[in-house]
Amino acid sequence: MDPAIFAVLARKRAGAPLDDDAIRRVVRGAAAAPDEPDHWGDAELAAFLTSSAIHGLGSAEMHALTEAMLHSGTTWRLAEAVPGVVDKHSTGGVGDKVSLVLSPLLAACGVPVVMLTGRGLGHTGGTADKLEAIPGLRLETDRAGCLATLAQSGLHMGIASDAIAPADKRLYALRDRIAAIDSLPLIVASILSKKLAAGAAAQVFDVKVGRGAFLESLDDARRLAQLLVDISTDLGCPATGRITNMDQPLGRWSGHASEVLESLACLRGDPDASAAASDLMEVTFVLCEAVAAQVGAAVTRAQLEDAIASGAAYQRFVDWAKARDADAAWLDAPEALPLAPIERVITAPRAGRVASIDTRRLGELLIALGGGRHLPGAPLDHGVAIAREARLGETVEKDQPLLRVHLRAADDARVAAFADCVTLVDVDAALPDLRPTIVETVEASA
Repeated sequence: MDPAIFAVLARKRAGAPLDDDAIRRVVRGAAAAPDEPDHWGDAELAAFLTSSAIHGLGSAEMHALTEAMLHSGTTWRLAEAVPGVVDKHSTGGVGDKVSLVLSPLLAACGVPVVMLTGRGLGHTGGTADKLEAIPGLRLETDRAGCLATLAQSGLHMGIASDAIAPADKRLYALRDRIAAIDSLPLIVASILSKKLAAGAAAQVFDVKVGRGAFLESLDDARRLAQLLVDISTDLGCPATGRITNMDQPLGRWSGHASEVLESLACLRGDPDASAAASDLMEVTFVLCEAVAAQVGAAVTRAQLEDAIASGAAYQRFVDWAKARDADAAWLDAPEALPLAPIERVITAPRAGRVASIDTRRLGELLIALGGGRHLPGAPLDHGVAIAREARLGETVEKDQPLLRVHLRAADDARVAAFADCVTLVDVDAALPDLRPTIVETVEASA
């Protein structure tokens, strides 16, 4: 092994801080091609990630890692070409489809939006994975393609070209393989390197907390949200944050095709879909208002609701999909995304109240059915899905539906595992305090 690499790894393994030069050496190693002298192998990078996850990174290390990763490739500086363009990032959860609703909704209100989306990580589904349920859709893009799509639809959601933060692509994939997905410093650097390289004028962070989030602890969620907001702001992109509830799936549906369908129904203003996904719409509205304010756009709840009622928000989604080469047949019938054909309904074994939902386990079961990846690049089944039919705290009768599962093949054992994810208590039993949908607001430190 190169003695310089060994020295960096030995220092971090011992829990000692790395200086900026050492951090830049790691990032160069992640971004370099295998035939280049600066290249680091997976073993060396995994050792760095493991030590960082165990010992943490100090504030200076996080700044240095974020900045080095965002400059490991090209930077787009989109706000120079599209003033007031905003971005949004969620830390992910089960059924989290906010991006699919927020982007066209803000664009319909005159606020341009760009999101470089990612793949699923751990038990959560990535926005890119959901969007790939749309036939023919082209997500990969470069700066010119991003600007062209923004000009046509007012929004862009897609996968960045390999030139954006290439170091993060390797580190992100390795984190999933070595159980380092919940390391706060590594999460911060990964998220911000891509976001800041895109170069929006401002951004909002949706940090999930609860049983279906990467971070179940509110203290951890607060720390992550504050780090994201502060480092983004320090590095030139004003930001705000909201901590939101992930104790149960967000909206009614979880699963790639089903989430696209639910998002489109909400954008059309379908009253049944909007009622079933009232938590999804509340998070979306709050984030829209928050990020618009960061660029001086006073977008109100009434304007957002009008954009849905008028059909303008739905049309923005269609315009975007058309600009990204979605199949013409699908554009004529966007609701035509089939779910897996075998439906099983999990019903309440007795009358009671829904006391808890093991949301993380629901996400893991979706992966087991093919709706997620254990390894990068593995195929996905976009049609497997779960519908949440009862909310936390709701009173249900015996045999009332709790969950509805769409799967590709009959599997009684897995269906039974879904049933175990919902806990009922007696109707008159006391319930623990339920978190509100919007838990806290996080602003940049003074």
